[in-house]
Amino acid sequence: MPSVLVIDDQDQVRQVIREILEQAGYEVDEAGNGKEGLDRYRTRSTDLVIMDILMPDQDGLETIMTLRREFPDVRVIAMTGGSNTIGLLNFLDIAKMLGARRTLQKPFDLNVLLDTVAAELTC
Repeated sequence: MPSVLVIDDQDQVRQVIREILEQAGYEVDEAGNGKEGLDRYRTRSTDLVIMDILMPDQDGLETIMTLRREFPDVRVIAMTGGSNTIGLLNFLDIAKMLGARRTLQKPFDLNVLLDTVAAELTC
């Protein structure tokens, strides 16, 4: 059974993603921010990490950089809501440059989430 770590500061978002993924047969762990997510991944790595970008304590961009530095083969799907930008680049573009393999713009269709997770785990 493939394992997924979901890192998001919004409890409701984590809960929905967890329920959808568990119904699809995935084992799911959760973290409420980047620091907690790093600790969980260091303790027990998963096949995939799905993380929000804008979070307190440690944002997703910093978390992606740390994960990729410590675990070069980590698979990350980054997600964020709104049209958050730094200069001409949006956060999802930056996340890809830092090592996220795929991105999702919130809100997303749950079937798109499942398709994205499946595609990432089979490549």
